[in-house]
Amino acid sequence: MNPTVASLTFNPFQENTFVIWDEKKRCAIVDPGCLDRHEQIELAEFIEEHGLTPTQLLLTHVHVGHVLGNGFIKEKYGLSPIMHKEGMRPYEAVAEYGKTWGFNDIQIVPPVSFIEDGDRILIGDSEWEVIYTPGHCPGEVCFYHEPSKQLIAGDVLFQGSIGRTDLPGGDHRLLIQMIKERLMPLPDDVIVYPGHGPATNIGFERANNPFLQ
Repeated sequence: MNPTVASLTFNPFQENTFVIWDEKKRCAIVDPGCLDRHEQIELAEFIEEHGLTPTQLLLTHVHVGHVLGNGFIKEKYGLSPIMHKEGMRPYEAVAEYGKTWGFNDIQIVPPVSFIEDGDRILIGDSEWEVIYTPGHCPGEVCFYHEPSKQLIAGDVLFQGSIGRTDLPGGDHRLLIQMIKERLMPLPDDVIVYPGHGPATNIGFERANNPFLQ
């Protein structure tokens, strides 16, 4: 059975928080963006309704909209982030940076471990590959499940667009390089789940994304 990927959209940035699980009902929460009590309850009820047991908190990257729920996940499920070490500097700054957006209570939960390019992460019995894709944010990664052709892309690649590179640590040239070298070689029918907006696929983006032509 292929792993199931579901998304819930949270906070003013309309960020996609992902829940991934297999037939054993062990799940990973990816980029928890739940901002307030209402959104926290929505995520918890989704997990409960599907009979899931959260076992991992994974971060594609550490921009503010993707880490707002880290404190809640730690409190509710006892999970700390798993992330790339190159994201530590912006992660440590996110609480202060978040105040410019009106987020005054961001809890910085220290990571429990770091991941590297090429690592394999088990979510239940499904093995996901870590693909290192900086450019939008230092330390950004994607998570790829080759058998089911599913890619959690963070803010690297969107439907018809790419991640912005005008934030601290952004590098447009590097982002384009990473997309072309790391993601575009994947099969056309790989489903891309971005951090904002609707899902897409590699073939469509290769043929139509104006930033990649």
